[in-house]
Amino acid sequence: MSGSAERIERAFAGGAKVLAPFLVAGRPDAAALPGALAAVERAGAGIVEIGFPFSDPIADGPVIAAAMHEALQGGATLAGVLDAVKAARERVSLGLVAMVSVSIVSRVGEQAFVERAKAAGIDGFIFPDLPVEESGELLSIVEDAGLAASLLIAPTTPPERAERIALACTGFVYLIARTGITGERAEAPDIAGRVQRLRKATDLPIACGFGISRAEHVRAVVEHADAAIVGSALVKRVETAIRNGENPAEAAGAFVGELAHGLVSR
Repeated sequence: MSGSAERIERAFAGGAKVLAPFLVAGRPDAAALPGALAAVERAGAGIVEIGFPFSDPIADGPVIAAAMHEALQGGATLAGVLDAVKAARERVSLGLVAMVSVSIVSRVGEQAFVERAKAAGIDGFIFPDLPVEESGELLSIVEDAGLAASLLIAPTTPPERAERIALACTGFVYLIARTGITGERAEAPDIAGRVQRLRKATDLPIACGFGISRAEHVRAVVEHADAAIVGSALVKRVETAIRNGENPAEAAGAFVGELAHGLVSR
């Protein structure tokens, strides 16, 4: 079953609030991905970001960077990741979004990469290191394929540029909640004003990530945004499970289940 932006649209249908966990493909191996995706879908995830291992991950903190390093050391390849996504697509109906460096895309070729990803069942992309000024051709290829694509909007992005990035996105807009790199934080991010400004520029759902690690963080984020993205906190629990000889898919599902309580209004 090939990828389609419609799965991402369905996740947000009717104004639904979405939990969007992030998993590093290839941890502990490529074969683990289908089970992990099925587990987090059962636990309440509506979209999953799949991190394609890269030697120099953009903006990722030490937890995700270390997991990507381990994946590469363990032999993770683009072909292996896409095969795992294809196997997972038969088991899950949630939206699958590739978080992938444009360096990987360029190495394969933009058209070829998008076609291979769609055939495997990827529904959209996040290109964390693609400047909006250089995004036109790749985003056009993605749109022509019927898939979605997002670029990152940072806290330091000037309002005019943030609007330009939002207008270039399809599927959803990715709003970085905090400055710096990814990682767990004690306090929930303050995003109300930035979300309000973006609402004036786009009708797309707004997904917010960086530093979200608790159900109360999820609740605080979706009071304003449409989706809460959870990366480092989840990857940390998966890596702990791997080290302890436990089932990483079960660990991922259990943690996502805890976070999903934040989608329910008090």
